[in-house]
Amino acid sequence: MNIKENADAFDFEVAAPGFSKDEFRIELNNDLLTISSEKKLENETDEGENFTRKEFRFQSFSRSFTLPNTVNSYKIGAKYENGILKVSIPKKEEAKPKPAKGGQMLRFFQVLQ
Repeated sequence: MNIKENADAFDFEVAAPGFSKDEFRIELNNDLLTISSEKKLENETDEGENFTRKEFRFQSFSRSFTLPNTVNSYKIGAKYENGILKVSIPKKEEAKPKPAKGGQMLRFFQVLQ
């Protein structure tokens, strides 16, 4: 799992080869983001085979993260390609860095002195 933050968004990357995009579940409950998936893999058998034991295999994962209140949870985007799920959560406009104005920066430095 990789989590990157830039000026505009938080980007999550999950390596999950062998899944299809329909097998992922992305939930947001208040400020808790959960990314999960479960895949049932059956052992293939030829018709007419008798077996005394057959095991089912599962691939699953679940990761949860508490998001800051600076994200815009209504605009979550996700895509899955080449075995990597990418989830992007943009920041609210008021949380994005603003360009500094000369006068404001000067006052800031004066306060620190």
